[in-house]
Amino acid sequence: MNLIVEAEDVWIASMDDRPGVLANLLTELAEAGADLDFIIARRAPDQPGTGVVFATPLRGDTEMKAAGELGFAATNRLNSVRVQGPNERGIAGRLTRKLAEAGLNLRGFSGAVIGPQFVLHLAFDTPEDAQKAIALLRSNA
Repeated sequence: MNLIVEAEDVWIASMDDRPGVLANLLTELAEAGADLDFIIARRAPDQPGTGVVFATPLRGDTEMKAAGELGFAATNRLNSVRVQGPNERGIAGRLTRKLAEAGLNLRGFSGAVIGPQFVLHLAFDTPEDAQKAIALLRSNA
């Protein structure tokens, strides 16, 4: 299988939970040149009135500077890996099974199918686990 497997930096920001806040953040990132591949935003259940947004990728100094000014910071806690390839029934189960059989535990998983391609964003507990996952998935590609 022809997979693209790569480490990714995920940027995170806290935000107020009210209309327009997310739109403003995303618009300002776009105006700085960001072309985001993946965004997750949600309320913070333990902090009423607030939320959190995760975004990737940010490339180049201009985008990163703008993100910092908007309250984003690169997180090193997520140890995220992006996997992309041709979609086929059961692919997510097969790939996560390979990780499990290698003793790799996922701390987070998000996936989508876009046209004929799938994209997974996998989060691991340690940078070492993320690197092991990259090597494993690349070797079985």
